[in-house]
Amino acid sequence: METEVKTYESIKEWKDKNIPSFLDDTASLNKFHDLVMCKVFDLAISRVNKGAPPCKFSWFITGSGGRCEQGVISDQDHGLIYETSNVENDIYFKKLGEEVSYGLFIVGYPYCQGNVMSSNLLWCKSLHEWKEQLLKWMEGESWDAIRYLQIFYDARVLTGSNSYVEALKMVIYQYQLKHQTVLKRFMENVTHIKNVIGPLGQILVEQHGLYQGSVNLKYAAFLPYVNAVRVLSIKEGIYETSTLERMKCLKETKEYSKALKGCEDNFLTLLRYRLTLFQVESYTDTHFLNIERLQKEQRKDIKRILKDGKKLHDYVIALIEKGVNNGL
Repeated sequence: METEVKTYESIKEWKDKNIPSFLDDTASLNKFHDLVMCKVFDLAISRVNKGAPPCKFSWFITGSGGRCEQGVISDQDHGLIYETSNVENDIYFKKLGEEVSYGLFIVGYPYCQGNVMSSNLLWCKSLHEWKEQLLKWMEGESWDAIRYLQIFYDARVLTGSNSYVEALKMVIYQYQLKHQTVLKRFMENVTHIKNVIGPLGQILVEQHGLYQGSVNLKYAAFLPYVNAVRVLSIKEGIYETSTLERMKCLKETKEYSKALKGCEDNFLTLLRYRLTLFQVESYTDTHFLNIERLQKEQRKDIKRILKDGKKLHDYVIALIEKGVNNGL
């Protein structure tokens, strides 16, 4: 591979050729994505400047990549943190962020529709500027500010210093300890989930269009678990990014063991279903599971997972609401 990374196109060719070998389990697939993205980043650095970066930095991925939950096709969610802001460093990392985003796009990672990318200065800042930004988001009242904090909390370093991201997550944790209403705002931001269980207990599938007979796994199944577990992790100062790892850490606390019973198995099952969605043409396609093509036991399995996800989600809403009312 060393002789092949002269262009983004060659990395894409290598990726497309080898990715079928990593579809047996989610962990292997995500390690492969990490490897591909690191190769893109290394090539981007060589294109921006033949020498070393001007200061220490961290390049992180977030979203499903940060949580190690990517499917066969994944869009971009990433950012840059660098040690010190000055004219030279600001110009360098701005160029690097733009080059990385371009390279990932060429290799097959669609641009993030929400612009959560290193090419966006909102996600490419010095460590001090990042601290100021996180505080601004936590003090702000906007829906976007809380959404950005949630996105950042899923950050996982791929290249550079690991300490920067952890230090910034600590800023979030310590702030919410002193300002308890922040947790409520976190939960309010994700209160509305897509309910696909009908009044008679049936799974409500798409009735028309390209995804007729399917449910959107991302919004109906994954997010109730992901969002609820993330909020609990922020509350408890757990810096792991994987939803499964967060669950394991939370279950060590007696308070959550009952509420999380069976959730790890449910989430693993969801990840396995996502792996079946590999014959797709777009990122959106990886979210839709055709329920009508499943066997009876599989449909029963999915229905239980959907119900358990909503139950966990409702539990966390009630817990946070009670905590705020009682002053935690």
